[in-house]
Amino acid sequence: MIVKKSISLKGIFEFAGHHIWWLISYMLIVALLYEVAGFHWISIPWLPVSLVGTAVAFYVGFKNNQSYDRVWEARKIWGAIVNSSRSWGIMVNSFVRNNENTRYSHRELQEIKQKLIYRHISWLYTLREQMLVPTQWEHVNLKHLFGRLAAKRRERYGVGRFQNYLNEKQMSDYFFDESQLETAANKATQIINFQSLYIAELEEKQILHMRRQLEMQELLTAFYDHQGRAERIKKFPLPRQYANLSFLFNCFFIFLLPLGIVAEFAKLGEAGVWLMIPFGTIVGWIYVVMELIGDYSENPFEGLGTDIPMLSICRTIEIDLLQMLGETTLPEPIKPVNDVLM
Repeated sequence: MIVKKSISLKGIFEFAGHHIWWLISYMLIVALLYEVAGFHWISIPWLPVSLVGTAVAFYVGFKNNQSYDRVWEARKIWGAIVNSSRSWGIMVNSFVRNNENTRYSHRELQEIKQKLIYRHISWLYTLREQMLVPTQWEHVNLKHLFGRLAAKRRERYGVGRFQNYLNEKQMSDYFFDESQLETAANKATQIINFQSLYIAELEEKQILHMRRQLEMQELLTAFYDHQGRAERIKKFPLPRQYANLSFLFNCFFIFLLPLGIVAEFAKLGEAGVWLMIPFGTIVGWIYVVMELIGDYSENPFEGLGTDIPMLSICRTIEIDLLQMLGETTLPEPIKPVNDVLM
């Protein structure tokens, strides 16, 4: 997530500046063919090109709206995880206690609370890791140059810059059922299952009243709901007929653009054709950037700088829950790196 109020020109050109060079080259080729080689027949009327440009703008706008909806829904899901996690913390703190039939020591009760809280923290980070596993339609799995470029962006501007915030030894302290998770197809799902079994065990030992156990089970069901909604976004792409055709329509328009404007600029005089190069480049680049914005926003769990800040959210919840346990040794909050928060 980009946290800077305004994106600098440097940031914009790092994101899409490399497209300017091929646009300039294409506009220059058309200008040379028209003015130097005398191929005036390559020009076409501007009216059909403008109609294509208008249609493409509407189509790209639709795609960007859908991409933004996916990003915002993903943020709402993780916001709900924050709220439910805090509710889980106060339930564990309030419900796990002695009654008239039990006489557990303070240390034993604290260990039970710690197990319930720690296992939930392990679920948070496990879910995050599962969300970051690349799918076949995400940029990092593209072939050749495009895949390498996406992997580079992931390392330089995405999750790669935040690896030092995750201490493996510290993370391992949160896991209680690690051996049972090794063969699990969906580790996050099984962690919630272990929580449910453990709560049922506490109810049998009369540490939890049945009504309180049911309330906690309902909250675990809510965690499954949050996880399922996040998995729906991760595992169901923006329909490819919208995503891919938007790219193709942009290509068609940019191909037609200099052919439609070269004759119009030629009417301005001898230098008119050459003025077509910068103006055509600007128009084409704007369409390219609009396409890229939607393209990089449609997958909010991709590990790029435009993602939902899952690591920051996990760390915020972790700190809150540890403080509820009364612990004083707390991890550092996640801070932005180069104006990006992950």
